[in-house]
Amino acid sequence: MKTETLKKEMGSLPANPVASTWWTLMTHERWVEVGRILLTGLIALLYWQEILPIPVLYAAVAIGLYPLVKTGILDLIHERKIGTEIFVTVATLVAVLGGETIAGAVLMVIILIAEFIAELNTDRARASIQSLIGSVPQVALLRSTSGERTVPIAELAQGDVILVRAGERIPVDGRVVSGQASVNEAPITGESLPKDKEPGMTVFAGTVVESGALDIETEKIGTDTIFARIIALVQNAEAERAPVQKLADKVAAWLIPVVFIFLIAVYLVTRDVRTVVTLLIFTSPAELGLATPLVMIAAIARAARTGILIKGGVYLEALAKVDVMVFDKTGTLTANKPEVVRVESHHPTFPEPELLRLAAVADRRSAHPLAKAVVDYAVLHQVALLEPDEYEQLQGRGVKATVDGRAVLVGNVALLRENAVTQIPPLEGSGQTPVHVAVDGQFAGVIFIADTVRPGAKDALDNLKKSGIKRIVMLTGDNAATAKVVAESLGVDEVRADLMPEDKVRAIAELQAQGHRVAMVGDGINDAPALARADVGIAMGGGGTQAALEAADIALMTDDLAKIATARAIARRAYRTIQENLFVGVGVVHVLGITAALLGWIGPIEAAIIHLGPDVLVFVNSIKLLRVRIPGA
Repeated sequence: MKTETLKKEMGSLPANPVASTWWTLMTHERWVEVGRILLTGLIALLYWQEILPIPVLYAAVAIGLYPLVKTGILDLIHERKIGTEIFVTVATLVAVLGGETIAGAVLMVIILIAEFIAELNTDRARASIQSLIGSVPQVALLRSTSGERTVPIAELAQGDVILVRAGERIPVDGRVVSGQASVNEAPITGESLPKDKEPGMTVFAGTVVESGALDIETEKIGTDTIFARIIALVQNAEAERAPVQKLADKVAAWLIPVVFIFLIAVYLVTRDVRTVVTLLIFTSPAELGLATPLVMIAAIARAARTGILIKGGVYLEALAKVDVMVFDKTGTLTANKPEVVRVESHHPTFPEPELLRLAAVADRRSAHPLAKAVVDYAVLHQVALLEPDEYEQLQGRGVKATVDGRAVLVGNVALLRENAVTQIPPLEGSGQTPVHVAVDGQFAGVIFIADTVRPGAKDALDNLKKSGIKRIVMLTGDNAATAKVVAESLGVDEVRADLMPEDKVRAIAELQAQGHRVAMVGDGINDAPALARADVGIAMGGGGTQAALEAADIALMTDDLAKIATARAIARRAYRTIQENLFVGVGVVHVLGITAALLGWIGPIEAAIIHLGPDVLVFVNSIKLLRVRIPGA
């Protein structure tokens, strides 16, 4: 019955995806609770009709009050606070012993109904958290030299190969060793479109093979899988209470003693038990305790369903209040995938196609990202690539190779100068990385390479500004020219380049010192210090990287920048819902109710019936976060 602290364990909820329906939440204990409420209500009705004597009514009240008294006393002993359970118990006893017996019984029944609805709604929100990912199979089809056999997941070891067929859920994190299939990764990443998987690619536990079949080499099982870590993160998020939730708990703690003093004063003036009982109903802080926790649970569940992991209500509220968004460049605003943007010939003997061919053949054996970009560009343009006659990798310089009998140098200016190449023209800072090419000791041309801007980045930043973000800052360790080009293409307000990790932390601290609430978006590994320093740290691409899940307060399971705006929209909607709950459910109804009670317009029974209204309003307003339309969710 302790609805305001919401401490029921997630593990008690069913893992089936349909578990969030009302019927499946009706456990044996809940049917007993329904029976208790009906019995108490029926006995109160029969007593009112003068069919049953008052001792039977007293017994029914005692049965109804038992769970409230038990929870209230445990709170008083363990947490040293007077909760709403004791408050309701006192109100009921005052009514019964003060001669308002029927009113006391009706009050208790209505409070029990409100508590029951609150608990059911709360567990429905929690069940949606657990069902949003689904359940991992407990057995797997193990392939070995002796054949195939079904074994429990716990018996699998790293390196075991399992078979997963169409329609089945993958039980482990692993690598595809054979087969092809279309896999729905929405439970992990929130993406609705399935991904094609082939040998060498990674798959996650909890995802579903929609077509085809895969042989998967086991890498992680049980609690080590991405699936298990997501479940743990979302479940633990409930314990990280938001400041507004802590404030509500504090207000409820000191409000109850103040209310009792107020009611004693009213009784001493009026000597009217009926008025005191009516006021007791409207001064109950029950909704104050319910106004925020249910909203936080629903918002965290909604975000997780979209592939956004929010590690607690404290970060949800902080994200709603952020006014400056700081981004790392490489791997966040850019795709961290260098691509050739243009080929520029500086020698008539080597036109652009021939320049590209010579450079790509020379770079073919290099593992350097820039060399790979040159080779990929040549393949894209259907350039025939042969093996170089000779090849040498020069660390920090480039490559030296012999192609078709010609001496080819591909790399930076230092490489060319060390090999006596002259007449190298100066290049203006264009934000692109130049790869110089020389053939037989003569400067031949330049291949310009740039890190491409992540698709949808500009729209994502525009949406963040529309949501109230006043300033977008880019922090990068890259050079100023490159950073400026990226920033201008995206509409970034401020750029700070050539930064070390500690410089990024210092930059965020400066923004905070100016009174800003700062969110930092990075890759969750290199930017860990800055993510920790910001008011909210957001890690990109949490899928598959444990560091990304653990480094930040919010983890995006895909590299989709649009999800940042979605997370903020969910956070702002949740914060607004809490304000609605507090203003309407707690403020307006209670102020009007107390006024009507003091004027003698309503009595205890009317008050108890009216009191049910804000309870239901708070529940419905909070739970709608699971279904209400939110852009991107």
